[in-house]
Amino acid sequence: MEIADLRIALTSGNYDMVRDGATQALNRLVDYLLRHGAKVRVFAPTVPNPQVEATGELISVPSIAIPGRSEYRIPFGLVGASRQAFEDFRADIVHVSSPDRASRQAAKWARDRRIPVLASVHTRFETYPQYYHLPFLEPVIEAWLRKLYRRCDALVAPSQGMIDVLRRQRMHTDIGLWSRGVDRTQFNSDRRDLAWRRSLGIGDRDVVLGFLGRLVMEKGLDAFADTVDELRSRRPSATSRSKRWRAGCRWSRRAPPAPPAW
Repeated sequence: MEIADLRIALTSGNYDMVRDGATQALNRLVDYLLRHGAKVRVFAPTVPNPQVEATGELISVPSIAIPGRSEYRIPFGLVGASRQAFEDFRADIVHVSSPDRASRQAAKWARDRRIPVLASVHTRFETYPQYYHLPFLEPVIEAWLRKLYRRCDALVAPSQGMIDVLRRQRMHTDIGLWSRGVDRTQFNSDRRDLAWRRSLGIGDRDVVLGFLGRLVMEKGLDAFADTVDELRSRRPSATSRSKRWRAGCRWSRRAPPAPPAW
């Protein structure tokens, strides 16, 4: 079957609401599929002012804001108009990208009709409770994830390390690599700006250690802080550059050491 022959239904917990790695990967995937002639319909929660311009046809799924993290929303599921739109689309492949009720409904709908289901894994949801002092929930969430993933025909993950973790957790036997690569139009040496670096007090030959990501506990800010501590112990002359780094360390529940420049 050619790409142009495919009808793909994609469910997501965050397709355009908040800009993160998953939203960028999924929107680029949909863009690729559409450019090659596939039919794609996306089912996800929506908000009035999303951070990302959604690619393709997006069907809004009823949802509620997560308490304390209102930028994200939890879908109630494929209900009402969204369920009708899902069934009317007559997908021949279902792609689930978040372990919520809508994805579970989509996977069951597909399995009942012997339609292939692919799950993409974008983060380790089971580790989140430990950052909020609820580590006892980790095995419960792991089992909950396993139940969904084993109903899928295959999984894809962004790195070999993630694949190894999923295999150790017995999530599935068929796990492929969906690597993202690096956007060389955005990340390339031509963008080096010595004047900007000097305005921040960074020497032309200094090596700067940076953190690229959202400043939330589950992004492993504690591990980054430990790395900075270790490097500073080897190079005591390292200096502080960032107030945002100190804010991030407060999120990780530890004292903020100075971020280094070497």
